[in-house]
This record gives sequence, C-alpha cells and structure tokens, in this order.
Amino acid sequence: MRHMLTAALLTILSIFALPAAAQQAGRLISAEPIVDTPAGVQAWRVQYWTTNQYGQPFQVTGIVAAPREPIPPRPRRVIAWTHGAWGVAEKCAPSLSPNFFSATAGIDAVNRGYVVVAPDYIGLGSPTMHPFLVGPDTAHSVLDGVRAAREISGAAAGNDFAVWGESQGGHAALWTATAAGSYAPDLTLIATAAAAPPTDLAANLREGSDKNARALLLSFTLHSWSTLYGFSMDGVANRTNQGIITRLAQNNCVSLDKKPKLGTILGILTIVRATKNKDIAKIEPFGSFARANSVDAARVPGPLLIAQSRNDTIVAPSVTRKFAKSVCRRGTGIRWIDMTGDHGNSARESAQETIGWITSRFDGNSPPNDCRRI
Repeated sequence: MRHMLTAALLTILSIFALPAAAQQAGRLISAEPIVDTPAGVQAWRVQYWTTNQYGQPFQVTGIVAAPREPIPPRPRRVIAWTHGAWGVAEKCAPSLSPNFFSATAGIDAVNRGYVVVAPDYIGLGSPTMHPFLVGPDTAHSVLDGVRAAREISGAAAGNDFAVWGESQGGHAALWTATAAGSYAPDLTLIATAAAAPPTDLAANLREGSDKNARALLLSFTLHSWSTLYGFSMDGVANRTNQGIITRLAQNNCVSLDKKPKLGTILGILTIVRATKNKDIAKIEPFGSFARANSVDAARVPGPLLIAQSRNDTIVAPSVTRKFAKSVCRRGTGIRWIDMTGDHGNSARESAQETIGWITSRFDGNSPPNDCRRI
C-alpha cells in the first residue's frame, strides 16, 4: 500500500500544473509520424491520457497505424491490437522496439482498410510500474487509445472498433470487452477476438507445461503487484530469491529471436526450484488479486472469437477450453479456432481467419457458433 500511495503522490505532483481538460482520459498528447513503415502503411507513435481503476491519470504510449491512402468519406473501422507479454520494465514497450511491425500480427489488418491502435499499456514506455495482468487498468489504456486515435486526422478512425489480442493481450482484449460499455460509452464494440488468452490467472500460472516460462511470467507478476500494491513476497520466496525475482523482472524483456543471457537462465532455474509446488491461488494477497483480475465469463459480451493451440505450453489449452465452455453455458456463442502451433505464433497462425471474422461482424453478418464442438 505504501508503494501505491507514493506512486499516486508522484503522479499527482507531476501533473498538478496541467489544466484538468488536458488530462482527460482519451485525450491525445502527441502523434509523431513514423518514417520506416511497411508498404501501404502510415503510422504514428502516440502519447495520450488514461486512468487506472482508481481514477489516477497516466500518460501512456502506443502506435496507431492506418492505410497510406487518401482520407475516406466515412470514418475507418478500428481494431485495437492488444499485445502479448513483452515484460514489465519501461524499456519493454512494443512501440520502442525496432521489430514492432514484424512482431505485431494486428498490423496485417491495415491492408484490409483498418486503423490499428496498438497501446503499450500503462508503465511500458512510461515511467511507472506496469500493472501486469491487471484487467481494469489495461482495459482503460486500450479504450483510451481508441479514443485518442480519433484525434489523428490522417488516420480517420471512427467510433466503431473491435479488439483483438494475443496471450497477455488476449486477457487484455477480454477485459476491454468487459469494460467498454461502462468506461467508454462513446465507443461501439463490434467484436472481440482473443488468441491464447490467460483467463484464470492462478490456473494459468500453475498449469502451463513450460516451467521456465511459468517462472519468468510469475516473476513479472510478483514484481509488478508487490511494487504497485505493497504485497509481500515472503509467502512465495525467501529474501534472496525475491531479489532474483526483482532482477528478472527489471532486466528482461521477452524476445523471440534472441537467446536469454546466462544470468537470466540461472535466475529462472532458481525461481523454478524456489516456487516448485507453490500455488499463487493459496498465497494471500496474491490469490485474491489473481481471482479479481481473472476474466469473468459471465461479463464478456459477444460476438467472441477464441483461438487456442492444443500444443500451447504457456497458456494451458485445458484452462482456455474450460473458460470457453463457461461462456457458452451463459448463452454467448463463440467462434473457436483450434490450432496446433506454438504459443508465440497464436495470433499469426489465426490472423487471416480472425481478420475475416472481424470484418464479417462489421458487415453485420450473423456470427457462427462453435459451442457444440468446444
């Protein structure tokens, strides 16, 4: 709690001199054109205002991309792309990466005429702790990114949007759909798509078969939540291993094209041993917070698409399938894409089908329902 109060005080002091209107959630602060973009794509590196679940304002960053074409007579359709786990340190923001365009499956939608809004979320690319897998805070940053994109005249973004995300971004997409009606009634959610989404956070951190990935993701989670909310890690690890958890989180961004350094490997192996047989669901206050930030199947609106690989070693397929069945039991139909690739390619493997499904929803067609075969 002490950390949260200190962060809040620093935030208030840093923005005190700004007029209230300038801090309004969803207001664009800046949009810097990006020179080196894929063919047919124009893009801007943006800053805008958002709020966390406690109403505290934050400046956040991201990228907005649109077709490199004349402004159309009607506003363009929008897809909010919610990225997977890149890390929790400020330097891990996707918008800072030279590999942003090649690593972002959502950019494929620009060639279909969409504006793609890709938020970094709070604390990535900006100097505050990233609320890793904290549903409301992430949803706010996504919805405010869609709002801010409307202020870029060259993007010609409209009010109608779909949200599509992968891994951590799948969790973000589902939370964005849950929060859209109450937090951003000025926007119209058309569809939600989630590839390999963590839904039951404790189960996902417990049941993924890649124990090394689980240890790194657990380190991200513990460091983020303990820093933001003052949660003690004493029930999870001793003080030496808490230091290793902190260093893993502070020093490492997820990179699919580079091998981890020896120190990172040794740190992960240490945390694997230290957290063996530890279930975050049974360790307070982490267990309660994990439950609060898991996705409530009863609150996710349709139309909904979920893509999940049966061979995923990070997001356990059984957890995703259990969530999907729960959504179906509540009367919401799901388009279910069953895949066989690895976790890191979940969005790429399902991209063309997902974009086609989203387009069909914008066109007003009735959504398919695969609940009987999930």
